[in-house]
Amino acid sequence: MITELACTAVAVGLYLNTLDADFCYDDSRAIKTNQDLLPETPWTSILYDDFWGTLLTHSGSHKSFRPLCTLSFRLNYSLHGLRPWGYHLLNLALHGLVTGLVAALGRPLLGGGPWTLLAGLLFAVHPVHTEAVAGVVGRADVGAALFFLLSLLCYGRHCGARGGRSPARCWGWMLASLWCAAASMLWKEQGVTVLAVSALYDIFVFQRLRLRQALLLLLGKKKKTGVWLSICVLASWGVFLLSARLYWMGNKPPNFSNSDNPAADSPHFLTRLLTFLHLPAANAWLLLCPDKLSFDWSMDAVPLVRSLADLRNLHTVAFYTGFMLLAGFSLRGPNLKAKEANGKAHVTNGKSMTNGNGYHAPDTNHNTDHGLMKTSLNGSAGLHSCSPKPSLPPTESLVLFSLGILALPFIPATNLFFYVGFVIAERVLYIPSIGFCILVAAGARTLHVRLRTRGCRVVLITLCTGLVLINGLRTIQRNKDWSNEENLYKSGINVNPAKAWGNLGNVLKNQGKMAEAERAYRNALHYRGNMADMLYNLGLLLQENERFSEALHYYKLAIASRPTLASAYLNTGIILMNRGNLEEAKHTFLTCADIPDENLKDPHAHKSSVTSCLYNLGKLLHEQGQQEEALSVYKEAVLKMPRQFAPHSLFNMMGEAYMRLNRLEEAGHWYRESLRAKPDHIPAHLTYGKLLSIIGQKTEAEKYYLRAIQLDPTKGNCYMHYGQFLLEQSRLAEAAEMAERAAELDNSEFDVVFSAAHMLRQANLNEAAERQYERAASLRPDYPAALMNLGAILHLNGKLPEAEWNYLRALQLKPDDVITQSNLRKLWNIMERQGLRTKDGLGTQRDEL
Repeated sequence: MITELACTAVAVGLYLNTLDADFCYDDSRAIKTNQDLLPETPWTSILYDDFWGTLLTHSGSHKSFRPLCTLSFRLNYSLHGLRPWGYHLLNLALHGLVTGLVAALGRPLLGGGPWTLLAGLLFAVHPVHTEAVAGVVGRADVGAALFFLLSLLCYGRHCGARGGRSPARCWGWMLASLWCAAASMLWKEQGVTVLAVSALYDIFVFQRLRLRQALLLLLGKKKKTGVWLSICVLASWGVFLLSARLYWMGNKPPNFSNSDNPAADSPHFLTRLLTFLHLPAANAWLLLCPDKLSFDWSMDAVPLVRSLADLRNLHTVAFYTGFMLLAGFSLRGPNLKAKEANGKAHVTNGKSMTNGNGYHAPDTNHNTDHGLMKTSLNGSAGLHSCSPKPSLPPTESLVLFSLGILALPFIPATNLFFYVGFVIAERVLYIPSIGFCILVAAGARTLHVRLRTRGCRVVLITLCTGLVLINGLRTIQRNKDWSNEENLYKSGINVNPAKAWGNLGNVLKNQGKMAEAERAYRNALHYRGNMADMLYNLGLLLQENERFSEALHYYKLAIASRPTLASAYLNTGIILMNRGNLEEAKHTFLTCADIPDENLKDPHAHKSSVTSCLYNLGKLLHEQGQQEEALSVYKEAVLKMPRQFAPHSLFNMMGEAYMRLNRLEEAGHWYRESLRAKPDHIPAHLTYGKLLSIIGQKTEAEKYYLRAIQLDPTKGNCYMHYGQFLLEQSRLAEAAEMAERAAELDNSEFDVVFSAAHMLRQANLNEAAERQYERAASLRPDYPAALMNLGAILHLNGKLPEAEWNYLRALQLKPDDVITQSNLRKLWNIMERQGLRTKDGLGTQRDEL
């Protein structure tokens, strides 16, 4: 127990600094934008959606059915919302528990003492675990490992109790093991492989059978009824779980883009074969030498192995040769007769043995399912009694078992049975690393036994200590990379420059470092010029910097690279609409609306962009006076709207369209829906207040205007609308006060200033009105109505030459404006009667103009 606690303490201590880290990388989709975490979403939705919140049967779903992990995220969200520390704390607690269980697993296998400590510490400090522990979405792997080990330990108890006096106790442990295996699979798919690992343990570690004996047992030709029945139960449960999962996800494999797994998209069989054979070797190297780690290994991070001349094939051959040699050594099994001749002995904590092979020779009476001397994963019978200690498994059996934990959970990631959506994912190695750590400890223990001199053993212990320390230091360094997104993406530039620079650009942009962000995006495109996301992000940055022509260029490149990128259509349409290219904008919005959401990586984001396109199209039609067409588009938007879309603006615009059509009851309904969706939505307060005023509910209307001002006292538009309401009620002094306040707060907003000037004029405050008209004209000096109204107020205030000058400027911009012409004639008549100098002709200019 002391060993387990020590390993747990080290595991927790190494990652304590991650509690201050923010969400990183994939956390956004799994947590920030995942509607399954929200309290208003029925919890049962996690049974039908994948890990990212997409319906499992959707063509774009990753088919990653992990409801227990999503449920844990939902628990975090219910306790502290989106504050990251709680998510990291639970990840850290789970990692500590897993580390303790790894040490508990090593105790009956390695004999406790320094070798169990070595296995536990190596697992606690291994740098490849950083992604699984420090990255919140890695909780799926950590949670799966927890129940993986619990299932394995329960199965060990079942083996120890099998053939005893209590069948209920024996099969109770089996039932617990099966349920833990199911729970492991519901944390992450690879957890189901614990059933195969348990069978491997039973046959080769607990029963200590050789390969030929194991085959006879599986074929039912060897009389071990209890063992054969246990293996059948494991196999049946595995088939049931896999069949149920396949059925639940719609009987279809997931679809991935070629950038996620380039080898899977290669048309050449040799390229696919050589690359897929090489990838396990590359993963094994991460366990052996985790010097180069990355948050993302997609795209060209691991270049395809295209020919037999590629030197990496030598790495592949070396890996499989070593693996087969170890497996062959294990399956060969101990020479029973030779061991018996040497006499029985057992190993404890690596002490010397008479046979020097690291195991107690099996009892020759172990041909039945009985016997207290058999080992089990809990240290089984006799461990806490006066009976002799149970013997440790032979080294060969231990190596085979370690290889099983190393290889079997990794099989789903090998692309042998189906293509996966990644090249290398470090968190996938979390469970296989358990086998690696036990294998290293077993090798060190055996070597320690075979070394004859004390000095050599001291060197070995020193090397093992150094291995733990080096890995621990690398983990501390890697934790710093995961402390924030900027460090994380910078650390990945050497491995995956295109993805790292692109993500770094997003971080820099959010920090307001626009020039640096632009350079990062351009660096990303230098390495991979057809990345639609990077082209879109660069366009978005340029749009925010008001470089609209360049932004439009990059949006069109993004669309050419990925014709289904709805967000690029949305922003393209908005730029075109603002530039007055209305027909082209309409076409862009309609094209976006017709894009199907099949086989898309993030269908929720796609639907949000499509809904926004329809909203903007409806708004454009609304401004053109086509209210019926606008309503039709708005209704389509409501039908396509995803759950996470904020609908308040859409509902408010629907109310506006019904208002224009004088369908006041329906308008009121949608205004109320807007307020229900977002109770603090200011535009809906103003528009609903206007509706209430029209239908005679003046008191209620005034409440909504005042509520809008209360929600944001710094927004001049609220005072302007309230002032217009007061003006309609002939409360002129109050209306003038609201107008002045609106103009001061939004003194750079033409519409607000211009409306305020009108209100002051209607309130007969002509001097104040003149000031606001002058401000409006300075904001839009090329707007004829602003100049004409400024001329009119100057006319009323007796400033005739200034009035004439503004009238003439307005006529330069709009020569056929009848009102301005009429006002100018009246002005000239007055100026002539007063003997002031005038010009005798419409549209002529004074000499100084």
